[in-house]
Amino acid sequence: MPISDYYRDLRSRLGTSLLMIPSVAAIIRNDADEILFIRKGGEELWGLPAGAVEPGETPSRALRREVFEETGLMVTPVRISGVFGGEKYAYEYSNGDRVEYSVTVFECIIVKGTPRNMDGECEELRFFKEEELPQIAIPYPPALFRRKSESAEAIFE
Repeated sequence: MPISDYYRDLRSRLGTSLLMIPSVAAIIRNDADEILFIRKGGEELWGLPAGAVEPGETPSRALRREVFEETGLMVTPVRISGVFGGEKYAYEYSNGDRVEYSVTVFECIIVKGTPRNMDGECEELRFFKEEELPQIAIPYPPALFRRKSESAEAIFE
């Protein structure tokens, strides 16, 4: 779903003004240890499967919902890889809507499914090797995408 009723209502009141949005993102690897990125229609840059946390929704539930809506995959979050926010995480969409994300990024495992466009929002879904990542819209630090052991610490920015 491109925009929820909650955020649509806020946008109807605020126009394209800056919104602070709690959100989640998923690092999903395939069997070849490549990371899944998506490119939405009308956008040139890539991103992780991600989205806003809705009122009353837990971050874990939001993550599972967003990943399924965008990719058709059922995932389980296994750890927090990082938490990011501030002006570096501000973004202006092609329609002029401005946002600043506070993002919790989860490392996830695939439980079921094959990557496919579910909601019409994604134009392309592709797995990339760590050393060949695409240009991404949100400036996550490169260390976020390096394969880590289960005991590696999360990145906080």
